[in-house]
Amino acid sequence: MSSSELQVIHQDGALLVLDKPAGLLSVPGRGDDKKDCLSARVQTHFADALIVHRLDMATSGLMIMARGQVAQRALSQAFATREVLKRYTAVVDGHIHPDVGDWQVIDLPIVVDWPNRPLRIIDAVRGKPSQTRWRVEPVDFQRHPGQRPESPDSTRLELEPLTGRSHQLRVHMKAIGHAILGDTLYASPAIQARSDRLRLHASGLTLLHPVTGESLSFHSTPPF
Repeated sequence: MSSSELQVIHQDGALLVLDKPAGLLSVPGRGDDKKDCLSARVQTHFADALIVHRLDMATSGLMIMARGQVAQRALSQAFATREVLKRYTAVVDGHIHPDVGDWQVIDLPIVVDWPNRPLRIIDAVRGKPSQTRWRVEPVDFQRHPGQRPESPDSTRLELEPLTGRSHQLRVHMKAIGHAILGDTLYASPAIQARSDRLRLHASGLTLLHPVTGESLSFHSTPPF
């Protein structure tokens, strides 16, 4: 596999920005059948590439890897202190009126559902603080001429996680009654069946370069 097949969006001496396909692990899992992953594929071409954050296997889109431990520490700190702006595109069940164009906030604490790992649940007592901003995505047909309006029973949203809990976006959207289409963990069987994949894509990243301090912004058009 060539580096171009990895969909490298950006590369320099400190970091790589990659476009992960849905269905590929970010890092190796347990067992020989889970060794293939984005980080392993990248490291065959960039030996110094190191993980700083992850996307769920079912989620596609932008992912950053550091080049070397110095950059890894700087980038990991930037993610930990919420200095990296992350935007996602999702298609969810239910019609949300387009007038809801202003950002809304979901503030619901999340905790692992221990009897049903790896699932997460909302728990006001044991959950960790978790916040997600969301809004109906404005459709710009001049910028994205191939984009079509969603069906009457679904809505395309922009999501911005303010915290970084596992499955946060999926759990939060389910909690407000708008599960993500194709979500095999949190959506009902009927909503799962409406898409052959999870309709969640990491579409935007904005951050400061860990060496130069330059502001960097990257965009990936959702494949749905």
